[in-house]
Amino acid sequence: MTAVFEEVDQALRGLEALAREGRLPSVGETVERCIALVKRLIVAYLRDEGRKPLPPADADLLETWKVLVKGEPFWNTIRDNLRELIYYRNCIALQREDALPAAPEKMAVRTARHVHLFIKTRCIREGRIAA
Repeated sequence: MTAVFEEVDQALRGLEALAREGRLPSVGETVERCIALVKRLIVAYLRDEGRKPLPPADADLLETWKVLVKGEPFWNTIRDNLRELIYYRNCIALQREDALPAAPEKMAVRTARHVHLFIKTRCIREGRIAA
């Protein structure tokens, strides 16, 4: 589990560096990367916890989150962050980039970082990873 958090952290650091340099990939590519990273964290947590069935590999982010939150309303805390990433994806798919916030690429990276820190803090408190 620690390895997953380190890998996701490094990927987010890379995206954050690109954001500072103004060189992030397209909004669509950035959003998809962020969604994949967040989903990876959730699956890693579920796998380590071992109490709930893992979602199918092709499950979308919200389906994956639903497995996580079942019986543990604490995880509702990140629901809006996940929905924000899905909203960005849907706007892009519908060619409604005009409905996106300013700098959606940066917002997607910040949202993914927020979720990373939230899950990491939970894992540290539970003794699943070291501080």
